[in-house]
Amino acid sequence: MLQDLENNFSELEKKILILQKNYKNLTERLSELNSEHEELKAKYDEERRRNQVLAEEQKNIKLYSAISGNPEHNRLMKNHINRLVKEIDFCIAQLQNSGL
Repeated sequence: MLQDLENNFSELEKKILILQKNYKNLTERLSELNSEHEELKAKYDEERRRNQVLAEEQKNIKLYSAISGNPEHNRLMKNHINRLVKEIDFCIAQLQNSGL
């Protein structure tokens, strides 16, 4: 009976050591994954900013192309001018309403 208890404790001790080792490995892996996640998040943010810059550059290129007389972008230029005229009209109306 005493031998059985010692064997049981020995088995439990082995299982505890295995569990501790697994826990340590898992915490190390979690740390690695968190670090990788932060790196990927930073890369994503940088690429998103870069994408926004490129989209703005593309918009400006189309606008410059329309200004230079490129017939493909005439509609874009007309829309841009109409939007600016509406903004100016809105500003004038606000100034008139405020009494300036």
